[in-house]
Amino acid sequence: AFFWLLSLLAASLLWFVSVQLSGREDAALLLLGAAAAVLLQELCRFACFKMLKKADEGLATLSEDGQSPISLQQMAYVSGLSFGIISGVFSIINILADSAGPGTVGIHGDSPYYFITSAFLTMALVLLHTFWGIIFFDACERRHAGGLGLVVGSHLLTSGLTFLNPWYEASLGPIFILTLCTGLWAFGTAGGSFRNVLKCLSCK
Repeated sequence: AFFWLLSLLAASLLWFVSVQLSGREDAALLLLGAAAAVLLQELCRFACFKMLKKADEGLATLSEDGQSPISLQQMAYVSGLSFGIISGVFSIINILADSAGPGTVGIHGDSPYYFITSAFLTMALVLLHTFWGIIFFDACERRHAGGLGLVVGSHLLTSGLTFLNPWYEASLGPIFILTLCTGLWAFGTAGGSFRNVLKCLSCK
């Protein structure tokens, strides 16, 4: 979560400097700012991986059998989940502040589904960050550039789709399809299989 907050701070500083230098806040600058924020988040995710990798080596050195008590998959899951939770908190906090009033959403032509779709988008982002963490760590460990590129690309795509709001059908649907596909990908990356699911359901 700390690394995600560092990326937010860096993105905020970059946005402030860009606005001051350009003297404008148009859609093009907003798109560039969102893309820069995504890239900074992924850069901080990589820094988190490197730090946890060093910590893992230290734990392995201190253990009696020379093995770390925490697996890479566990670190990836916890890191991704923490990224997702802190991202979700910052995504929804301003919306919750708006919901306290004054005024009611929908009266002046605004979408009455603003709050419910924002909640679903936040949920999707928390899940996506968890899945991205698992895939990203595995790709870094295996030095698989394609996996890293797909994580960054899907993150950029998700961020770009939010600019279609308030046309929620065009943003929410594709984001949830992307969440499902990324979840299946992360499940396979973590070693999951359809056979394991059947064993779990049959309590074997």
